[in-house]
Amino acid sequence: MPKNLVIVESPAKAKTIAKYLSKDFKVMSSFGHIRDLPKKDIGVDLKSFEPIYQVPPDKQKVASELKLAAKGATVWLASDEDREGEAIAWHVCMLLNLPPARTNRIVFHEITESAIAAAVANPRNIDPKLVDAQQARRVLDRLVGYELSPVLWKKVRGGLSAGRVQSVAVRLIVEREREIKNFRPVSSYKITAVFDAHGKDVPAELAQKLANDKLAEDFLGALSSASFKVSAIFKKPGTRSPSPPFTTSTLQQEASRRLGYSVRQTMVLAQRLYENGHITYMRTDSVNLAGVAIDGAKKYISDNHGANYAQVRQYKTKSRSAQEAHEAIRPTHIGTLSAGADNAQKKLYELIWRRTLASQMAPAKIEKTEVEIDISGRNEKFMATGEILEFDGFLKIYGGGKDDRILPNLAQGQELELKTASGLQNFSRPPARYSEAGLVKKLEELGIGRPSTYAPTIGTIQDRGYIEKKDLEGEPKQLIEFILVGGKLSRQAQDVMVGADRAKLLPTELAEIVNDFLVKYFASIIDYDFTAKAEEEFDDIAEGKVDWHETLRRFYDHFHPLVEKSEGASRAEAMKVRQLGKDPKSGEPVVVRYGRYGPVLQMGDSPAKDDKESPKPKFAPLPEGGTIDEITLEEALPMFNLPRVVGKTEAKEEITSNIGPYGPYVKVGKKFISLKEEDPLTISESRAREVIAEHAEALSQKNIADFGQLKILRGPYGPYITNGKKNARIPKDTDPEKLTQVEAQKMLDAAAEKKARPRFSRTQPRHK
Repeated sequence: MPKNLVIVESPAKAKTIAKYLSKDFKVMSSFGHIRDLPKKDIGVDLKSFEPIYQVPPDKQKVASELKLAAKGATVWLASDEDREGEAIAWHVCMLLNLPPARTNRIVFHEITESAIAAAVANPRNIDPKLVDAQQARRVLDRLVGYELSPVLWKKVRGGLSAGRVQSVAVRLIVEREREIKNFRPVSSYKITAVFDAHGKDVPAELAQKLANDKLAEDFLGALSSASFKVSAIFKKPGTRSPSPPFTTSTLQQEASRRLGYSVRQTMVLAQRLYENGHITYMRTDSVNLAGVAIDGAKKYISDNHGANYAQVRQYKTKSRSAQEAHEAIRPTHIGTLSAGADNAQKKLYELIWRRTLASQMAPAKIEKTEVEIDISGRNEKFMATGEILEFDGFLKIYGGGKDDRILPNLAQGQELELKTASGLQNFSRPPARYSEAGLVKKLEELGIGRPSTYAPTIGTIQDRGYIEKKDLEGEPKQLIEFILVGGKLSRQAQDVMVGADRAKLLPTELAEIVNDFLVKYFASIIDYDFTAKAEEEFDDIAEGKVDWHETLRRFYDHFHPLVEKSEGASRAEAMKVRQLGKDPKSGEPVVVRYGRYGPVLQMGDSPAKDDKESPKPKFAPLPEGGTIDEITLEEALPMFNLPRVVGKTEAKEEITSNIGPYGPYVKVGKKFISLKEEDPLTISESRAREVIAEHAEALSQKNIADFGQLKILRGPYGPYITNGKKNARIPKDTDPEKLTQVEAQKMLDAAAEKKARPRFSRTQPRHK
């Protein structure tokens, strides 16, 4: 049995580390946190605020294996060097009954042979202050989640969650969407011109925009008889400097902008690159680079691009909580130009490699030129601008800047001839909706959460139905353009799409309802400054400045009375009930509100619980695209005709149409068939029959053979066998259409059962 046991948090990390250690070492994984707060109980003593930890059921086997392996061995705890990693190591100590102050704790920023050897040669003890900071965050999030979420269950609907960071992120998105809805665009005209200077074009733009079409038309009309000359030329040298190497936050933002990766995808890929020894630790807010990395970058740049391209820099992290002992995210070996198990990993690695190298390169040198052009008889001036890239510097490997606009040589007083001019109508734009990267940037600016928590937070608010990530098609709009050519002014209209955008975060109506309720009753808890201050207190705990129990006491003494006060809120108040008017036929009131399964229309009053005599109200879905805030009585009334009997099939089965949680559909027997273009209020019997027939044809194409419970089907990855519970792929050299029931059953029986493996979660479950 090995004399030494190394425990890490990730199975992939364990596999990589094992390659660099001798046979005297055995490496095992705890699969993240080996202990956690209980799932079905708050798990916190509300008098002392001590957490009550337990080994979750899915970790019992792992815990037993670690205990057995630790007997008689020297234990080395090698979880990541941050608060979460420190807490993981501490929990392992508690599980194994090891004294934290005398247990070997080893840390490294990169998984390389030299880094691991150095860590083993210089072990330290577990840092109790970092553990306390992590416990404070964990307990605080548990208090908020387990006391606030049940309030939402009672007042809005079951299954909802709230959290200290989660709810603030939702608030940002809701408030931004309301800013956009309340925005009123203002029209103006942008005037551009192209001048001729001895046969070379000089593009220019009027220094100010014109407020309306009359001003634009009059101005352009005056240009036909005007003369133009260069009144001033301004030249000044400038530089563009490279950005610092990546932190967790900036990597998430840049991977989104350049590669189109989601925040969650970026962190998964970075985790794999780190665990396989390709990059340094990817949860960091430091921009510091180790001396060996700087030296390696300098040598690579000088050898491959020339010494004039190299410029050594050591960036300083502005964040107070950043640990300068940590490094920025960088390749473990600068000389490795490509790394990763698949194309997605390779693209992310290349981005990290280029950013790291660029941070140690010389600035790009540019010459900026501004030319002022006078108009005879008028005070307005045209401005022509250009840049000349004199030395590309870091842009050689990390470009993406604006294309150079090179102006011809011009002299002060030089006469210019107007070739064309135009005035294009444009409208002021509302604030931009958040993308995942934009939300990360905003949270970081406000000091809310930590970069390592952004991915799970954004994932949670999407999974809970608060936020949707959508592509926006935009709306058609007609813009007016005036064009002056050859002294003749014309007016024409342009049809354009305005507001189109990709992968933006939009709040659902559920998000607006929950946010409004929380703002009303828990304004101080989901306040931006308050949430940021909580992060600062965690930093104070990590530095040993304050006691974490006292921090939790102050918070809970403020928070719990708010929970008790919210009990007085009515469900109707929380559910955003809006009166639409009365049904002209029955005189019953019609309202729209948020129901158990989403927005719903209601006709008639709800009787009291003990009233069994009064008639129950009618309910109907909202029309496609309808919202609680915008639907009208005229739009609502036809919806009460649903479900609608459309007709019957040839087999005399009734066909009905309706709108469900997933959109409009027709129903025949027990089958629900989605309607893509048809309106359930108007679809005809003949068209409904066609939809049903098309659906049956599509199913027949999917089915290769039907043996009752056993079926052979076409799937997205090829034909397969299934019994509804277990699947088996069919080999490529086997014709699925010739398989008998007996042969198919044998293949299914031979297929390996999927084995459940312990859940790996580096971070403990959060209500954040």
